[in-house]
Amino acid sequence: MRLTTMTDYALRLLMYVAQYPDRLCTIAEVAGAYRISEAHLMKITQLLGQSGWLETVRGKGGGMRLARPPAQINIGAVVRDIEPDFYLVECMGANDHCLLTGACRLTGVINGALRSFLEQLDARTLADLLPPDPGRGMPMRAPRSRAAARPGGPGRGSA
Repeated sequence: MRLTTMTDYALRLLMYVAQYPDRLCTIAEVAGAYRISEAHLMKITQLLGQSGWLETVRGKGGGMRLARPPAQINIGAVVRDIEPDFYLVECMGANDHCLLTGACRLTGVINGALRSFLEQLDARTLADLLPPDPGRGMPMRAPRSRAAARPGGPGRGSA
């Protein structure tokens, strides 16, 4: 199974914002930290706000913050709110044209795997995804490029 990019970005957004509980975060800030599109994050922020995961403040000095504590944000519930569907094979969806429907055991196996996947997500909260000490280096930020991490900086040859 593969989650959509929208779900990936939604979880990253929540993890980032959770690390700054004492202030509002902006879309531009999160987009810059993870090098992702502001326009895409704007849609995700709106969806997370409508679903009750984020609180947004408009206008100058506005931004976003978590709408509830990280320990009360269930990862499985967030994924269900963002993902468009969980039809992993054709026969699970509305447009079922499979000739094996009704005589195939694959659907049961796939349904069991999906249940196990969602149970794992349901067993976790946003708090489980955060670094243990948010004050020490923010590991949820995007890593620096290899060139920038080398001694001597970018364009200085290999170490």
